[in-house]
Amino acid sequence: MTRIILALNAGSSSLKFALYDALDLVSLCRGVIEAIGERGGHAQIHAHGEAAPLLLAGAGPAQDLDHEGVARWLIEAVAERLPGRTLVAVGHRVVHGGGDFAEPVRVTGEILERLAAFSPLAPSHQPHNLAPIRSLLAARPDLPQIACFDTAFHRTQPRLAQLLPLPHSFAERGVVRYGFHGLSYQFIAEELRKLAGARALARVIVAHLGHGASLCAMRNLKSQATTMGFTALDGLMMGRRSGAIDPGLVLHLVLHEGMSAQAASKLLYEQSGLLGVSGISDDLRVLEASDDPRAIEAMEFFAYRAAREIGSLASALDGLDILVFTAGVGENSAAMRARICGRLGYLGVAIDGAANARNAASIGAAGGAVEILVIRTNEEIVIAEAVRRLWQGS
Repeated sequence: MTRIILALNAGSSSLKFALYDALDLVSLCRGVIEAIGERGGHAQIHAHGEAAPLLLAGAGPAQDLDHEGVARWLIEAVAERLPGRTLVAVGHRVVHGGGDFAEPVRVTGEILERLAAFSPLAPSHQPHNLAPIRSLLAARPDLPQIACFDTAFHRTQPRLAQLLPLPHSFAERGVVRYGFHGLSYQFIAEELRKLAGARALARVIVAHLGHGASLCAMRNLKSQATTMGFTALDGLMMGRRSGAIDPGLVLHLVLHEGMSAQAASKLLYEQSGLLGVSGISDDLRVLEASDDPRAIEAMEFFAYRAAREIGSLASALDGLDILVFTAGVGENSAAMRARICGRLGYLGVAIDGAANARNAASIGAAGGAVEILVIRTNEEIVIAEAVRRLWQGS
C-alpha cells in the first residue's frame, strides 16, 4: 500500500493540488480545479502525472460546489479512484499566520478559529485557504491537516524591517509588516542553494511576479525585507490590487468623496492594478497582445514600480548580486523582464536579449555584475515537505 500526501493551494476560484509519495516525495499528480463558485461557470479539473488518468476517469466536481465541497470531492476521488494508495495527510497553503505561527502546524478546531481571525488582513486569500481545512476537519477529523504559512519565511527579518511608523502600542498588538509569498520564496531559496552554492548566500532579490506580486531581499538565503507589509495589498502594483498608495488617499475617499470602507476596499483589492490603469484586463498576456496606449502605459507603470522597489531593496542589502524572476509573469514574460531590467542598469543589471527571449534559466549578459536567473517556483512541494516532516514525527 503506497501512502500519499496531498498538497492544496486554494485561490479565490481555484484549487491547485498535488499528490506525492509520502516516503520519497515523488510527484504522482499535479492539477487544478477551476471556476469554483463562479456565476455561470462549471468547475473543471485538469491534471497531469502518473495518477492523473485514474483521477480524471470519473465525473468531475458538481457545478454548485464551493471550496469546501470541492475539497471533499477531491478527497473522495483520491480514495475511490486511486486503489492501492492511502492518503495519510493533507497540507494547505495559508496566506496569513500572523505573529503566532512561524512554522507549519497541525490544524485543530481552535487553531482554525485563530487563523480565521486574520481573514480581514488577507480577504482575497485567507477565507479560501481555510475553507478546505474546515470542510475536511468535519468530514475526516482523523486525517492530519498541516497549515503552511506564507508569512513564516519573513520572520527572519530584522526588527526595523518589520516595524511600521506607528505608536509603539500597535506593534505590541501585532500591527507590523508580515510579508507574503513565503512558500514561493522558501522554494527559490532552496533552489538557489543547489544552483549557485556559496554565491547564493550573497545579496539576492527575488521577484515573485504573478497576479499577486511582491519582492523579497535575501542574505544568506534568509528574508531581510519584502514589499508586502501588514496585508497583501502593500508594495507592487498587481493584477487587480493597487499596491502601495498614499494612505491619505484612502482617508480622502472615505471622508471627502463619501466612499464607504467596503467600497474603498473593493477599489483597492479588485478594481486597481493592471486592470484599473489599463481599463482593459488584469491579465498581462492580454495587455501584451494589445496595441492600446492604455495597455502600454499599464505595463510600463508595472515595470516602473517593480524597478523602483528593487532599488529600495538593494539599499536594504547594500547592493545586489543575484536577481531572480519567478511566478507566472516572472517565469513567462520576457517583455516584462526586459522592461524591468532596462531600468536597473545603475545596479549593474544587464540582460541577454536572446536568452531572455527563450526564457532561459540564466538571462544575464556575459560579464554582467548581477547574475539574473529565471526559476520556476513550486509552492506545493514546500507544503509536501513540511507535511512529511510533521507526519513522520507524529
